[in-house]
Amino acid sequence: MTALATTAGLAGDTGTEPGPAADRRLRWRNLLSRVGFVLPAIVILVALLWALFPGLFTGQDPTETVAPALQAPSAEHWFGTDATGRDLYARVVYGASQSIIGALVAVLVGLVVGTAIGLAAGAVGGAVDEVLMRVVDVLLAIPALLLSLSVVILLGFGTTSAAVAVGVTSIAVFARLARSRVVSVRVTDFVEAAYGSGGTFFGVLWRHILPNSLTPVIALAALQFGSAILQISTLGFLGYGAPLPTPEWGLLIAEGRNYVATAWWLTVLPGIVVVLVVLATNRLSQALRGGDTA
Repeated sequence: MTALATTAGLAGDTGTEPGPAADRRLRWRNLLSRVGFVLPAIVILVALLWALFPGLFTGQDPTETVAPALQAPSAEHWFGTDATGRDLYARVVYGASQSIIGALVAVLVGLVVGTAIGLAAGAVGGAVDEVLMRVVDVLLAIPALLLSLSVVILLGFGTTSAAVAVGVTSIAVFARLARSRVVSVRVTDFVEAAYGSGGTFFGVLWRHILPNSLTPVIALAALQFGSAILQISTLGFLGYGAPLPTPEWGLLIAEGRNYVATAWWLTVLPGIVVVLVVLATNRLSQALRGGDTA
């Protein structure tokens, strides 16, 4: 008894009793120590730096001819050159701004609009819920590529239009997830207590329901980021993205498809970059949801 009391007293004196802040620090320390989180984070960080500061990674102009056409990868031109003698590595680096920033815009559109719809449907309920969810069902019934192509045709070609189009295709997914979380949180004891203590509908919605519903929505945003890169690259491959000679990852793959037999690097290397970034975002999303077992 004395030993136990002494041990408990020492723990209380030194203040080592774990609390919410300590638990969060321990969780992040364990998360950062896992390779399954660190490596994807590095890949995404490099891609973001390419998009924001491409001049730090290459001194070549992505639109100018700098060498003979269709040179294989070498120490001078890491990814080789394309059919007009432009440095492919420079075009991939500068193309990140089109694909990465476009994907961020797409995710932002889906996140904001979809969460707003889900929040309104779940919090208000009744006829509002029915109408909004039927609209969401219609969006889900349309294939994503067909819907994005329709929006691009309405808005006009270009990276911004492609980003908005991809964002529209993700609104329904965010809306359904946000609604399900809001419906679950709305009936919890602390929300009822907030109403009982005089909280208004919008006050409780903003202070209690929305913050406690966002965690899975943010994790979904990380997952949708990789999907948005793929969809924007697909639109660029089909010719609905950035116009020539602007570099964009999907457009780079499309430019090299006629030279697969003689210049494999034109499609393979940009394709590897796209795959690595998409896999990294998916892995990072899994780690943030607590599903990483590495």
